[in-house]
Amino acid sequence: MKLIFKIIIILLIPVIFLSSCKQNKGDTNPNGKITTDNHPAYGDTIIEGTIGEPSILIPMLAGDSASHEVAGLIFNGLVKYDKDLTLIGDLAESWDISKDGLVITFHLRKGVKWTDGVEFTADDVMFGYKTIIDEKTPTAYSEDYKQIKKAELLDKHTFRVTYDKPFAPALSSWGNLTILPKHLLEGKDITKSEFARNPVGLGPYKLVKWVPGQEVVLESNKDYFEGRPYIDRYMYRIIPDQATMFLELQAGGIDWMGITPTQYQRQTETPYFRENFNKYKHPVFAYTYLGLNLCIKRDKQGKCIAKHPMFGDKRVRQAIAYAIDKEELVGGVLFGLGKPATGPYVPDTWPYNPNVKKYEYSPEKAKALLAESGWKDTDGDGLLDKDGRPFEFTILTNMGNTLRMKTSTIIQYRLGKLGIKVNIRALEWSTFVNEFIDKRRFEAVVLGWSIGLDPDQYDIWHSSKTKEKEFNFVSYANPEVDELLEKGRRTFDFNERKKIYFRMQEILADELPYIFLYVPEALPIISSRFHGIEPAPIGIGYNLPKWFVPESQQKHKMQQ
Repeated sequence: MKLIFKIIIILLIPVIFLSSCKQNKGDTNPNGKITTDNHPAYGDTIIEGTIGEPSILIPMLAGDSASHEVAGLIFNGLVKYDKDLTLIGDLAESWDISKDGLVITFHLRKGVKWTDGVEFTADDVMFGYKTIIDEKTPTAYSEDYKQIKKAELLDKHTFRVTYDKPFAPALSSWGNLTILPKHLLEGKDITKSEFARNPVGLGPYKLVKWVPGQEVVLESNKDYFEGRPYIDRYMYRIIPDQATMFLELQAGGIDWMGITPTQYQRQTETPYFRENFNKYKHPVFAYTYLGLNLCIKRDKQGKCIAKHPMFGDKRVRQAIAYAIDKEELVGGVLFGLGKPATGPYVPDTWPYNPNVKKYEYSPEKAKALLAESGWKDTDGDGLLDKDGRPFEFTILTNMGNTLRMKTSTIIQYRLGKLGIKVNIRALEWSTFVNEFIDKRRFEAVVLGWSIGLDPDQYDIWHSSKTKEKEFNFVSYANPEVDELLEKGRRTFDFNERKKIYFRMQEILADELPYIFLYVPEALPIISSRFHGIEPAPIGIGYNLPKWFVPESQQKHKMQQ
């Protein structure tokens, strides 16, 4: 699974179409199978396979996608994105914005209850806001809310915030705030509270069981304010190996998983899968990268005080970029189901700059840059060295992710041709994040970011965001990028913002704190007994409470 960047903000982007197999009019089955029983019914369980286990179910404390995926069914924000990427109300039914954009007044839904039966009010919004900006809260997501000059409770169902300066991501950042039940958590340390593993929320599902290393089980919230979900139970089965998970899919042990390009193109093109499953393919706001630790020593504030002996040199990073054939990765790892990445934005979206410096596959340019930076094979053993030190490093990635392992192996091979020895180490996800990423104990990583819809990436690239649990874990620092990030979030004008982020990409493409590798496509496969799935630009899960299994096709019955 990926670390997940959860700053999500409204913007205008081209419509992105999702594709699947052919679809009959009036039938939710994209494989063209005609069903006679297509009436919504309550009941059944959907079982999703996942390679990563959640670490904590309070989103503001989590940096991994597994935690956010589960918590996303338990908690709500004030706003959310609709299927066409427009911003709509969630816990806020409406809002007013002042002409200067500095004041937002949210009008909250009435009659909404936490799953313990207590009424939701503006006090809970204020409590969530105060918790995330509290210096004692170890969160990477506080920066957006620290822009607020004043937060006010106007009444039980009205919440107002005033910003000191223009802040472009202001409105949609409120879709990302973890709203917490004040009546349960006031006066408690949320990092030590049982709430982290037994949360009470407002969302379509509530937690009923969590067996570490095995499963997380959710039950529908029958009093959900947007209507009771049709599917009674949502189960995550934790299966660390993707090949094993695929066997479970075939055997009926799970209903839903993200398949690999090989599985999509070859292994599921059989009569059995065409009859029993629906496949989908759609772009995602995500990219995979080789992250290079630019620092070997930091002060107590996380600031770098000693550069990495290899990766601290820009020429070395550029040499590595020239040595990696991105088209080989897209073809060999993704089977063509993706695109090469050139920066932190997805191609065909408005902040993406198509004219940044490209690094075509060129071992010759790579060798020249390495020699220029002092890395040569001086002793004839086939390995580059400098000042008596061989050029050797280890790539860390997460266990069970076959795409990242294949990517690491291809990089290992290509760099080996230049005389660079690369080792690969796969780690269990929570160990990888908590003990190596958070503590900066790595040389290089193959990882991915799921990014928001807005181009603001302050938390990833700003030089102030290098402390433990923060997202600039490669310790990148550039004064101009810092200035651009600040300007970008203070500018409402679309064209000006575009210029700002285009320039930022030019700098990142030159300095390469990451080697940006590829943008994959999402490849979910779901049992054909599930109906109501309507692919849209935002993906397929946006209307999950409306998915259903016709009564005649239901497999699992809940005990009343």
